[in-house]
Amino acid sequence: MGCSSSKSKKSEDALRAALIIQNWYRGYRARLQARQRYALSIFQSIEYADEQSQLQLSNFFTYMLENYTNIQAKDPQLVNRLFGCSTMDKDRMEYIGVIEVPDTYHGPRLHFPLTFTDIQLLIRAFKDQQILHAYYVLEVLFETMKLLKKMPNFNHVKTSPSKEITICGDLHGNLADLFLIFYKNGLPSGNNSYVFNGDFVDRGRNSMEILMILFVSFLVYPRDVHLNRGNHEDFMMNMRYGFTKEVLHKYKLYGNKILQLLEEVYAWLPIGTIIDNEILVIHGGISESTDLNLLHRLDRYKMKSVLMPPVPVHEVYGATDLRKAKTGVLRPGRTLSGSISDQLLKHEWEQVIDILWSDPRGQRGCYPNTCRGGGCYFGPDVTSSVLSKYQLKLLIRSHECKSDGYEICHDGKVITVFSASNYYEEGSNRGAYIKLGFGMGLRFYQYQVTESTCLSRPLFERVNSIESSAIRILKERMISRKTDLIHAFELQDRSKSGKLSMSQWAFSMENVLGLHLPWRSLSSHLITTDKDGNIEYMSGFCNIHIEKPVKEVQSAVIETLYRYRSDLQLIFNVIDTDHSGMISMDEFHSMWSLFNKHYKVPIEDHQVDELAERMDLNKDGNIDFNEFLKAFYVVHKFDKLNRSGSTFT
Repeated sequence: MGCSSSKSKKSEDALRAALIIQNWYRGYRARLQARQRYALSIFQSIEYADEQSQLQLSNFFTYMLENYTNIQAKDPQLVNRLFGCSTMDKDRMEYIGVIEVPDTYHGPRLHFPLTFTDIQLLIRAFKDQQILHAYYVLEVLFETMKLLKKMPNFNHVKTSPSKEITICGDLHGNLADLFLIFYKNGLPSGNNSYVFNGDFVDRGRNSMEILMILFVSFLVYPRDVHLNRGNHEDFMMNMRYGFTKEVLHKYKLYGNKILQLLEEVYAWLPIGTIIDNEILVIHGGISESTDLNLLHRLDRYKMKSVLMPPVPVHEVYGATDLRKAKTGVLRPGRTLSGSISDQLLKHEWEQVIDILWSDPRGQRGCYPNTCRGGGCYFGPDVTSSVLSKYQLKLLIRSHECKSDGYEICHDGKVITVFSASNYYEEGSNRGAYIKLGFGMGLRFYQYQVTESTCLSRPLFERVNSIESSAIRILKERMISRKTDLIHAFELQDRSKSGKLSMSQWAFSMENVLGLHLPWRSLSSHLITTDKDGNIEYMSGFCNIHIEKPVKEVQSAVIETLYRYRSDLQLIFNVIDTDHSGMISMDEFHSMWSLFNKHYKVPIEDHQVDELAERMDLNKDGNIDFNEFLKAFYVVHKFDKLNRSGSTFT
């Protein structure tokens, strides 16, 4: 009897201990997951803030065209590129005829008309890190554009008992994710259809390889591979987010031709897919004014960049020029390719912006997407209304990174699918794709491409790594606004103590940076507090500074140029139509002066002019603007420590 009682007590103790351990572990894991969510919110907030800055550049280009002295006469190609501009038929022989594939080339050789064998050939070659010759790249782009011109704005596809459809979201140049999808789900074929829902390029290192695989698959199976345009299928987005640089690096001789042709190909990509007359697949989202009938019939090829809104021609050329333009005659130096009708109407442009840039939210209604700066936030009521109006049941979209690779919202009527795993950092998120069969429910497949060494890393190490990277870029954001932040802190610090309360500090951070982050929760990573819980606000700028390329230059000038470096780089890249990387000192002065006036930057023109002249090392009157902007970079104190310590191995 006593023995039985003793065993029972031991069992109870063991169970109690197991429950305590289980509860502790659940709490521990929940805390790690909360830290991971905070890190992802930092990455996402800064990503969206950058996109907002990118979209605001559209106003600058209009301002530039109106104010840059004689820009039409100096560079009509730039005017046509930004504001013309119908897509004109490219001379195939001009692009390809002079290119020869030498016998020394050992990469993949495509054979037209393409077959399934060419898809396999490309994949094997890219796995071996081979580069497809520019001749074949241009051939694929010409063939793709020829076929895309026959496609409607929305592809209407149907499933069948023997035919399922797989829907993939953003890939963003992550080739390993595409390989993994094909490994798990099979290559495209007549019985294995795919919808790739935009954002094939930018950010990742293998955007060109992804484009070539998708385009070749489309050419082999045009009825089974469907390509939707995303907001990154845009030459101006590519200038900022990496694809332009990738192309010019991989194709030094013919990169310019490839980029020019890509502008046209992007414009012909369909803007959506409708499956079984029930499921709408678009990259971004909808708004309360979304008109699918209008979107079906507008001339999609007129939108070469979603970042350039329609500009009334008389605002650029004047009423006299407008009358002459209607007859096809403009003053010398002021010519537009195509006719003045070769732009979308403003309300058409807004419709396309909405479906490429919008995001769902839980709040009812439709309101401006202030984080991204384009499109809107749409609530569950808007979703129900639009789906009901067009007899649809479901909206599948992409455009947003989700930690699990997908997310369901709006009472199951909106699904986000995102296929680029590790988007922000190794381990930051899974990728996913969706399979849809005839008369079957949706099936979600998740994955994460990982290095073999990462599989054995415990969760807390992976979270620490993600969190560290997120805090790093947040501190870089802080140092780029150091002057503004200090001014905001000092306005709150009336006693000049160098300290603020938590609420004062959090208010100032949000007011200046506008990132909508949980500042109180993040404060321990960013600043130090005294024993009374007050924040020593200058501690946020310790261990980090912006390197000065020239010591004599004021810190405020360096800070401002660092903050706007991505905007300036894109502007100069647009002006640099031959992609030489060089710009004359006069052009540099003119552009900076316009940028300064438009953005009301609080530094004098002569300060930047003096810096540019110092950076013109060979004094030839030209400046390598990419090198100029690279000269401004953030130095983290601990980077130096790590670099110095790395020699002791």
